Amino acid sequence: MDEEYDVIVLGTGLKECILSGVLSVNGQKVLHMDRNDYYGGDSTSLNLNQLWKRFRGDDKPPESLGSSKDYNIDMIPKFMMANGGLVRVLIHTNVTKYLNFKAVDGSYVYNKGKIHKVPATDVEALKSPLMGLFEKRRARKFFIYVQDYDENDLKSHEKMDLNKVTARDVISKYGLDDNTVDFIGHALALYTDDVYLDNPAMDFIKKMKIYAESLARFQGGSPYIYPLYGLGELPQAFARLSAVYGGTYMLNKPECKVEFDENGKAFGVTSEGETAKCKKVVCDPSYLPDKVKKVGKVARAICIMSHPIPNTSDSHSVQVILPQKQLGRKSDMYVFCCSYSHNVAPKGKYIAFVSTEAETDNPETELKPGIELLGQVDEIFFDAYDRYEPANKQDEDNCFISTSYDATTHFETTVHDVLAMYSRITGKDLDLSVDLSAASAVAEE
Repeated sequence: MDEEYDVIVLGTGLKECILSGVLSVNGQKVLHMDRNDYYGGDSTSLNLNQLWKRFRGDDKPPESLGSSKDYNIDMIPKFMMANGGLVRVLIHTNVTKYLNFKAVDGSYVYNKGKIHKVPATDVEALKSPLMGLFEKRRARKFFIYVQDYDENDLKSHEKMDLNKVTARDVISKYGLDDNTVDFIGHALALYTDDVYLDNPAMDFIKKMKIYAESLARFQGGSPYIYPLYGLGELPQAFARLSAVYGGTYMLNKPECKVEFDENGKAFGVTSEGETAKCKKVVCDPSYLPDKVKKVGKVARAICIMSHPIPNTSDSHSVQVILPQKQLGRKSDMYVFCCSYSHNVAPKGKYIAFVSTEAETDNPETELKPGIELLGQVDEIFFDAYDRYEPANKQDEDNCFISTSYDATTHFETTVHDVLAMYSRITGKDLDLSVDLSAASAVAEE
C-alpha cells in the first residue's frame, strides 16, 4: 500500500465506480477502497434475506416469497436512457462487454388521477388521452419541430436561437397549455422542477431529443434499458475494467482515514496502519462527513408484489412519474417497477419502489399517491435517507466528493454529477461521442 497513486477512490457506489473506471481508462493510476466487504455502498443490491435483515431485523422472510437468491433488489434503482449519458460512459469505457441490458416495457406519467403512457413523438401525441383534440394538434407540431431540430441546420430553427430564447418562449410559440408542459417537462425532458422554463431552451430541446431517440433505439414501449440482474452488476463490471487498466480494488478496509498536510491538502489514505499516498481523493459523502452539508432527504417505499402495476398494459418493467403540480407538492414522485423479466425477482414477483424528496417527516402518508397506483402489495418497507452535497473547496483540499443519490428513478442527474466531477478532477471534459450500437438490449425470450 505504500505506492503513490494519482487518485484514491473511497466507496464503491455507482458514481465512485464509474469515476474510477473512467479515470483508469484515461491513464490515471487509481487505488479504489471500501470499508464494506461488498460492492455498491448505498447503491448496493440485496437478496431477500439481506433485505429482511436490513428492514425487519431478522433474515427469515416468508417462504411464500420464494428463494432469497432469486432476488436482486437495488437499493438505488434507476433506469438508463438508451441514448443517455450513462450508456455513453459505459460504451466509452467498454464496460458494456460485462453487462447484458434489456429494454424497459413502459414509461408513464400521472395526470389528473390516472396514469398514461408518455407520448414522445408526433404520432403518439395524436393518440394520447392526455390532451384534447386541439391541444393534440399543437403538441404534434411541437414534437415535429423538436424531431427536426438540428443545431447545424438553420432552416430547422424556426427563426429561434435556442441559446437565447427560453424554454417558456418556445412553448408559448406553439401555444401548449400548462397540463401539456407539465408532462413534457417532467416525464419527457425529466426536469425535477420548473426552473428550466426560464433558462435557454437548448438544454430542454436536447433532452426531449434524447428521450425520442432513446425510444426509437429498441422499438420498445419506453426509452429506458436496465441490466439483467439489476444494477448490482455495474460496480463489479467497473472493478473488472479498472483492474484491466492497472487499477487496484480493496474491499473490507476498515477506517479509510483521509490524511491532510499542514495546508489542509489531502495527500493519502490510511487503513490498518498503512498509508497510501495520492494526489487526489474521490469519495462519497460518508467518508468525509465534515466536508459535506445536508441538503434534503429522500423518502421511499420498497414493495414486493405478485402482479404488474395496474393500467400499465401489464408491463413487467415500468417507470411512472408523478409531476409535483399534479400532487400539489414541491417535488415530483417516482415509481419504479422491475420483475423476473430482468432477473431481479423469482417468476411471478415484481419489485416496486416509490420515491420522492421528503417534504414531511411521515413517509407513509407522503408516498400514498404513488403507493395507491400499485394495487395489492405482498410486503412493504418504508425508508428515508439524508441527501448530502460537498461543502469543501476542492482546489484547496484535493477532495472530490459526490452528491448523495436523489429520488429520481432514472440516471440523468447521477450522470450529470459524475461528468461534472470528472471535469473538476482532470480539468478536461469527457468525450462521449461513441458508437451507440455497442450497447444492445437483449431481445424478449
